[in-house]
Amino acid sequence: MSETEWYYRVLELEPGATLEEVNQAYKDLAFVWHPDRIPQENLRLREKAQKKLQEINEACEKLRSLTAKHKTKPTENTPQTTDQSPKQNSDLSGKDFSRANLKGRDLSSRNLSYANLSGANLSDTFMHKVNLRGANLSEANLFRANLLLSDLREANLRFTNLIGADLSGADLRGADLTGARIRSGDRLLVKLIGAKLAGAIMPDGAIYE
Repeated sequence: MSETEWYYRVLELEPGATLEEVNQAYKDLAFVWHPDRIPQENLRLREKAQKKLQEINEACEKLRSLTAKHKTKPTENTPQTTDQSPKQNSDLSGKDFSRANLKGRDLSSRNLSYANLSGANLSDTFMHKVNLRGANLSEANLFRANLLLSDLREANLRFTNLIGADLSGADLRGADLTGARIRSGDRLLVKLIGAKLAGAIMPDGAIYE
């Protein structure tokens, strides 16, 4: 079995699945296997879920990249154009994407340090291992965004919608989350497993120690 075939198997898909099918499979399986759904006292099952979730994230990242390459590959008679979209340019530090509609985009591993993403629509965006250090995300919509292992040190997340976002393993040290939406009533709706929060300003204004 090839590596690519294994990734399809992890996501329970047939080889050649579309990008939409990959995205939906990821959402379904991440929901099923997320450790938050397993009781704290069941350590064995939580460890199994964490390992499974890592496999799911890796498979999704690889297949999204593979599908995007096939989708953008030019034909023999089609002139090649330069795409300066966030998906193609890896270094976007300091760029202005305020109010931009980036819903569902793949920004994984991009450098968006100190970028202006205030008010941007980043819902369902794949931002695995993205560098957002010092970035301005105030009032941005990060609904169901995947921010696994992202660098959000000193980021401005004031009044950001983080409902359904996955920040597992993210570095949020020194970030400002004042007024950010993370709960529905008493229920926390953001995944923060393994996140680093030292010095972060929490939504209620308290500093996390």
